[in-house]
Amino acid sequence: MADTAAVDTVDPEAGKQPRSVRVVLLALMITMMLAMLDNMIVGTAMPTIVGELGGLEHLSWVVTAYTLATAASTPLWGKLGDMYGRKGVFMSSIVLFLIGSALSGMAQDMGQLIGFRAVQGLGAGGLMVGVMAIIGDLIPPRERGRYQGMMAGVMALAMIGGPLVGGTITDHWGWRWAFYINLPLGVVALTAISVVLHLPKKRAQARIDYLGAGLLTVGITAIVLVTTWGGTEYAWTSARIMELIGIGVAALIGFLFWQTKAAEPVVPLHIFRSRNFTLMSIIGFITGFVMFGATLFLPLYQQSVQGASATNSGLLLLPMLGAMLVTSMIAGRVTTNTGKYKVFPVVGSVLMVVGLYLLSLMDADTSRLTSGVYMAVVGLGMGCLMQITMLVAQNSVEMKDMGVASSSTTLFRTLGSSFGVAIMGALFNHRVQDVMTERAGALGSKVTEQSAQLDAASLAKLPVAAREAYQHAVSAGTHSAFLLGAAVAVVALAAAVFVKEVPLKGAGPQKAGEESADGTGVSAPVAEAV
Repeated sequence: MADTAAVDTVDPEAGKQPRSVRVVLLALMITMMLAMLDNMIVGTAMPTIVGELGGLEHLSWVVTAYTLATAASTPLWGKLGDMYGRKGVFMSSIVLFLIGSALSGMAQDMGQLIGFRAVQGLGAGGLMVGVMAIIGDLIPPRERGRYQGMMAGVMALAMIGGPLVGGTITDHWGWRWAFYINLPLGVVALTAISVVLHLPKKRAQARIDYLGAGLLTVGITAIVLVTTWGGTEYAWTSARIMELIGIGVAALIGFLFWQTKAAEPVVPLHIFRSRNFTLMSIIGFITGFVMFGATLFLPLYQQSVQGASATNSGLLLLPMLGAMLVTSMIAGRVTTNTGKYKVFPVVGSVLMVVGLYLLSLMDADTSRLTSGVYMAVVGLGMGCLMQITMLVAQNSVEMKDMGVASSSTTLFRTLGSSFGVAIMGALFNHRVQDVMTERAGALGSKVTEQSAQLDAASLAKLPVAAREAYQHAVSAGTHSAFLLGAAVAVVALAAAVFVKEVPLKGAGPQKAGEESADGTGVSAPVAEAV
């Protein structure tokens, strides 16, 4: 039987929500902002951090430690919320994130910063999952669509404002405030959630699946390290990468076997019996693959080839993010009003394929207006997919599995982003090296032997011939990367075609014999009003 929650919820007939729910939603959006904004701000502050703490050779671990901890802990937070109650587990993740933020701000050397970033990442793993799962508890899926624009807006604001905020904070307050800025926002979110959110406390009889959690952590860690180190720290065919692949595959096979035996599995495999849930996991993975690849290479192309300023790098993505925001709001409104959603994964995937193909056509002579239009097409596609994938995934499981459904969907998107950055990055780097060698000979090869991604200062120091060769090389690299993205997005389109239009829970009375969202023929109750 589905769990009920003693909270105020949206009134579908009135079309508006009680004040307490609005306060909770505001707190959840602040928390979501914390989760998304952190890496954007810290990335801008990294040169200053290295200048003060040293340890340039360990620089990548500041990001890698955070990413690893986030990915590994995401499924655990979702399961703990299902077992012991959403509110307490979510607040614990916020507290852990804030502790990690405070400690990172106080770090005295690079080793301490890396360790404290791992603590911060452990907390971050529960932030996004908690937001999505609590929204899943509070608001019926049919009504949840109207909040998609709010979530997409937070995402766009983080991506656009992150680098600007990070640069401003670092220049005026110092890099430590890139971490300390999380504290007041986190306290506001904690206070609002503590006072206003009322969800039932649970006490699971079964013990936590420690073996499953350990195997999953090892498997995810190995995958993330392969995608982070492959082609950069180590060659793809090196012994270290092969060892990590072997460890990762063995751990994940062991995890899948153990989940069929565990009393309270970390990721109950029965949720994948739902066709829609499995398809949304695939689409979410590919959306992460494409989105984070695009946000990595588009600013690089515009700065290196089109001469845009690195200071306003977030603004360069405005056509894509603005289109994503508008489409997400429209998709949410239509879903709420009609209860229909299948059209959005299909149309979104088509637009994503077309947009990525258009981006692959950019060369050294492409204007900013043209590239902006191409970016907008990709943004329109992602806007149809970003929140719909979570909505349909949550609608495909029972309330008792809401946490693991949210965490699994988030994890697939995170892993997709890791693979996207790694594979598109490897293809980009290889193409840049080849073109530089073709156009500038030994000089071109020497220019990019350390890194295929030059900053503005390094680019300005190059001879004119080498600089022009590099611009053509970057154009060729982005062509290959986005062409790969378009090919991968075709898989999302194929998955979207097979999505089944299952009635959204909370969409009104069902007709006799109509299948429910979880396939049981019975609509799960949603949260009850106080």
